[in-house]
Amino acid sequence: MKKPQERMSGIPTNIITGFLGVGKTSAILNLLANKPDNERWAVLVNEFGEIGVDGSLVQGQQREEQQVFIREVPGGCMCCAAGLPMQIALNQLLNEARPERLLIEPTGLGHPKEVLQVLSSEHYRQVLSLQKNITLVDARRISESRYTEHDTFNQQIAIADTVVGNKADLYQPGDSDKLTAYVAEVGRPETKVLFAEHGVIPFAEFEGLSRIHEQPNHHHHHHQSKPLASEVPMPESGMLKASNEGEGFQSVGWRFSAEKIFDRHKLLTLLLELKVERMKAVFITHNGLFGYNLTSDGLMEIELDECAESRIELISEQMDSDFEQQLLSCVG
Repeated sequence: MKKPQERMSGIPTNIITGFLGVGKTSAILNLLANKPDNERWAVLVNEFGEIGVDGSLVQGQQREEQQVFIREVPGGCMCCAAGLPMQIALNQLLNEARPERLLIEPTGLGHPKEVLQVLSSEHYRQVLSLQKNITLVDARRISESRYTEHDTFNQQIAIADTVVGNKADLYQPGDSDKLTAYVAEVGRPETKVLFAEHGVIPFAEFEGLSRIHEQPNHHHHHHQSKPLASEVPMPESGMLKASNEGEGFQSVGWRFSAEKIFDRHKLLTLLLELKVERMKAVFITHNGLFGYNLTSDGLMEIELDECAESRIELISEQMDSDFEQQLLSCVG
């Protein structure tokens, strides 16, 4: 007879949030790189786009023999995903991984209070131990009203135990002071501010109970139930496209079957010319498997260990209708 599994309780859980392109995934990868070898960790990633690329980017640099388990909830802000899809994904991840630490990365356009409400609910109160909420902010954005007037940006600071001014190596004099002053205005009185480069944050900052707990307010969002574009079977054409919009942004993404091999040099030329708020991708190329990450600070390319299919997701205020054809011209 199979031995029943012990009931899980008190799993240390961190929410790592921040606006688009601030370096959340880099911060998680840095944490995973320093994970104790004997510990099992789980990562739940939510994305604004329907296709889902973050999970592939992280998975492509981690293997389950390293005891890192990843699950993705694509398809919009966490106020939508924090309903049934998030809970199903979280329950599956916990049962599969039985982790000693859980990291949750909401989309940069998601409402973290909704996530906090789900994790603080009676269902998870015994299972999870909510540790410090970490919010990454690029202090250069404090001067831009499109950020400071965005409800999500301010909500991310309001729920933080610690605000990390990331990309500090790119700041101008005075940027750090502006962030500290803004957190004092928007955050909670005890919120800590520190600065980091390339998402390198001391592990000690993730330890300790969160001082911020949101109880569920039974606020329901009604959305049409539809299959996730990240999980539907690949059509015979070998390509699938999906889009989403909200919070003042649009997303469009594509999945390509593993049979479609991309020309790496053509891809790089195309991606370097992109004018979007955010781009993430994983591609199978003739030169190997690569992940791409485009922010306002430039394009980053990383080699991956594994990649089941090619995926790309763009987030922007306006989309270029010619991009699909340009992307297809990179195949072959």
